[in-house]
Formats: sequence, C-alpha cells, structure tokens
Amino acid sequence: MAILVVGSVALDTIETPFARREDALGGSAMYFSVGASFFSDVRLVGVVGTDFPADAITLLQNHNVDITGLQQVEGKTFRWSGRYHMDMNQRDTLDTQLNVFEEFSPKIPDEYKSTDYHFLANIHPALQLDVLSQVEKPELIITDTMNLWIDTTPDDLWKVIAQTDIMLISDSEIRQLTDEPNLLVAGKKLLKEGPEYVVIKKGEHGAMLVDNGGVFFAPGFPLEDIVDPTGAGDVFAAGLVGYLEKTGTVTDVTLRQAVIYGSTLASFNVEDFSLERLKTLTEDEIKERYRMFKQITHFESE
Repeated sequence: MAILVVGSVALDTIETPFARREDALGGSAMYFSVGASFFSDVRLVGVVGTDFPADAITLLQNHNVDITGLQQVEGKTFRWSGRYHMDMNQRDTLDTQLNVFEEFSPKIPDEYKSTDYHFLANIHPALQLDVLSQVEKPELIITDTMNLWIDTTPDDLWKVIAQTDIMLISDSEIRQLTDEPNLLVAGKKLLKEGPEYVVIKKGEHGAMLVDNGGVFFAPGFPLEDIVDPTGAGDVFAAGLVGYLEKTGTVTDVTLRQAVIYGSTLASFNVEDFSLERLKTLTEDEIKERYRMFKQITHFESE
C-alpha cells in the first residue's frame, strides 16, 4: 500500500514580519511527501533542476519516500518568493520562476501505476488529467487546486473534479469556483459535480468536511507561535490522505479522524520555516497532539 503524489518541488524565499529564509525547501509534493510518510509509503512524481540540494534528496530518502518518479533535468529548480503579513492568513507573492517546472510532463513509472491512493497536488489541471490517463483505476483520487486554475483553465479543472473522490479546496477558492458565498451551499454544489466528499480548508480556522450525509467541522489547533504557514495546506492533505491510506477504509468515521490528523500535522508544520519542524517530528508527538485535539474539542451532552 502506498500513496502516489504528483506536484511541485521548489525552493522558496519566505519573508514574515519576524524573519526571512532563502532557498528553503518547498513545493506541494515536497511538503506532502514528508508529511504523509509518517503514515504510509509515498511515491513522488515531480521535477527538479541540477541546483536542487543533495540534502533534500537525503531528506526524502530518510523518510522512505520513493523518488523513482522525481526527474532531475538540466536547469534551475522552480522558485517561489512570498511575504506574509502580521495576519499570517494574508501573503503576497513577490516572484515566481517556473524554470524546469514550466516544461514538466509527468511520467508515471510502471511500478507506480497500480498505486491505490493518488494525491493530485495543485498543478495545472491538464497535467492532472495526464496523470489520470497514465494510471490504472485507483481506489481513491484526492485532488487539490488553486485560484489560478479556476481563473485560467476552468474547463480542464471541472474534468478533473468529475473524476475526483475527495476534493480539497480553500474557502476562497470554493466560493470563486461555485459562485456561492455560503461554504456549506458551495460544498453541496461541488458534490453534484463528482466528488463524494469535499474538504474546505479555512487556514488557522480549521476545515469543513461536506458530504451527502451532512457536515463536520474541525477547528485549527490553537498555537501561541506561528512561524511560517507555507505548505500548511499540503501537510494537512498529507495527514488526511496518509491516515486514510493507513486505515485502508474511507467511512464517515475515518474521514472525520483523518481531518483531525490533517489539522494536527499542519499545526506542527507552521511552528518553523519550511520543512524544518517535520524533520524533527516524531510519531509519538503526532499521537499526543491528536489526543490533545480530541480533548479540547470534546464536550458532554446535557
């Protein structure tokens, strides 16, 4: 059992009101792979340039991430630069250099094609469709997206959504995609387009799970110090998908547990820049914070 992830691998320059980091490890596939490795084997498909640091490869290997599908080609790795405001939910993109990622064409190794769980990170929807055309019918397809694709390639995005089992999307993105201001209404509207479940990410305010049976809401784990929110959504996805793959079942109960595990894992990620906190994270820490999450959200009925 394993999870196939296809997405970006990047080097980020991140500014917050308190500090700055250059050439920090980033990209949706990088965050997801390291995060999900706490629950499952991960198979990574992506592309990097010849400038990609060797210690990043070592990091993936130390987390038992299969990098057979990680292409290294001549040129520079995808780079992104952003600045966060005092409200860490707000950020400005300062610079984007696609570099080798601009010509990225996912090539799924034969040994990956029968993987049961697929996470399609927020790459171009045409690339997501290309991935789906190369693989055998997976047990579960989980898709993420971003506002750029909603703006520029909605037709391809809707084709991906039609083949998706669990759609991960932020609150602003689902409002934009469905033209609905109410998140619950928007979630129910998206369910009619193919997915069985819609998970709406609300940043530090948690996540909402919507399906045809109802709705479940999980708050964000309360933290006193948030250092860097970059990649938190991808790490949330890693906890959610990783837990589902570990249990081997997708039910209302396991999905709710998976949402909490996603929020738990993401809460660790924001405690330091880039993947620094995930490098030192242990399974015992994850279990203990999951227990704390349950404690702070539990109440007795009258």
